[in-house]
Amino acid sequence: MPTAVQPARSRRQWVALAVLMLPVLLVSIDNTVLNFALPAISEALQPTGTQLLWMIDIYPLMLAGLLVAMGSLGDRIGRRKLLLIGSAGFGIVSVLAAFAPSIEYLIAARALLGFFGAMLMPSTLSLLRSVFTDREQRRLAVAVWASGFAAGSALGPIVGGFLLEHFTWGSVFLIAVPLLLPLLIMVPLLVPESRDPNPGKIDVASILLSLFTMLPIVLGIKRVAEGGFDLFGAIAVLVGLAAGVLFVRRQKRLETPMLDLELFRRGAFSGAVLINLFSVIALVGGLFFVSQHLQLVLGLSPMNAGLILVPGLVVMIIAGLAVVPIAKRVRPSRLIPAALLISVGGYAAIAVTGGEISALGIAVTFTALGLGIGAAETVSNELILSNVSADKAGAASAVSETAYELGAVLGTAILGTILTASYRAAVELPQGLSAAQQAAAGETLGGAVAVAGELPTDLGAVLLDSARAAFDSGAGMAAWIGAGLVLAAAVIGLTTLRKAS
Repeated sequence: MPTAVQPARSRRQWVALAVLMLPVLLVSIDNTVLNFALPAISEALQPTGTQLLWMIDIYPLMLAGLLVAMGSLGDRIGRRKLLLIGSAGFGIVSVLAAFAPSIEYLIAARALLGFFGAMLMPSTLSLLRSVFTDREQRRLAVAVWASGFAAGSALGPIVGGFLLEHFTWGSVFLIAVPLLLPLLIMVPLLVPESRDPNPGKIDVASILLSLFTMLPIVLGIKRVAEGGFDLFGAIAVLVGLAAGVLFVRRQKRLETPMLDLELFRRGAFSGAVLINLFSVIALVGGLFFVSQHLQLVLGLSPMNAGLILVPGLVVMIIAGLAVVPIAKRVRPSRLIPAALLISVGGYAAIAVTGGEISALGIAVTFTALGLGIGAAETVSNELILSNVSADKAGAASAVSETAYELGAVLGTAILGTILTASYRAAVELPQGLSAAQQAAAGETLGGAVAVAGELPTDLGAVLLDSARAAFDSGAGMAAWIGAGLVLAAAVIGLTTLRKAS
């Protein structure tokens, strides 16, 4: 009987993994599609540069502020239950976002997507921890889970490019519906419930403090990056840091804290979290300017621009899976830095061109970026899970996901605002533009493209040449910063993971 039961149990584990991949694919497709929809959104809703950045930022910002709270909530009420609630809410709001009549409406919808999205990702990763108790199986499962992000990113540009060429920009949000409907049906049938047997009470004060930590810090970073150091930006960062200190002190006093700070005393855990943070800052920041360069500078259609990035995303999937047998023999303190140095080379190749790079050049450099980060993140995510017990997997997974989402926020806030500020300073607007046209063309490259379409051919060409040159000069600077961030992640892996196995 045991020999018959074991294969059946094993099959159920892998089927459960397949179901849990649906929200992973959803989130990654959503992120990639949005990057490629930026030009269409800019032309349709005419946002300012700041509004465009907030439309991007508010989703990962809400995620980052709520992930730890939602991970802890999942430990208490059940991770499967939280996954189902988040999936239903995410689907409904996605439909509302698809028909947003204004940029303000879309920003609000993106905030709600962040609220429900925070219920999805910690649940998927923590459920893997309880489903796969054997570490070797779990390492492969985490590799598949991590590769799901790359797979979704690869599908996103293709599916999104097709939609953007045939339908309005709002269609990219409707991708969530066909993914979430089967999830809502299959999860109750295939995925067992999992929760902390001794969860403690939900602490509302800790939830509020986590939000008041994230929001002001990112707001301050954005303010400083856009307009230079000023009193408002400094106060915002200080408010966020003060809330962070209060949050930490409260966790130390609580009998059952929302976030177990003892986790960060383990070098393998804290080091892996920082590696994820720095890598994602670089990756998301890179996608922000690469997607616009391909479409607005090189003039590619959304689908063709997406196809340029597919080789790198496919390599990211392959690297995440291929590193599993290597990780059995090579220590993380050597494997992760070696992988990330490949990504440093990819970023440096973009930087030395000053942002003036061909589509083929982007395909090659993005492949190097995907190879290194894909391999490193599989190893770092498995380290995060293996350093906690199954009953605390929700909170630990939430910390891992917070690093991802905070990285997405900072990637756009730091690299994106540096790029925007550089563009504003460098673009030269021709004479003859109205005040509204000057404001739109001077804010973003997407705005300049839209204004150029309204002008006589010669005048439009002058504006486009200036705007594209201004954008590329900022992209070169952003690429140097990205290379430095990935190098910092490699150094962190070399120094903090020495005792990890």
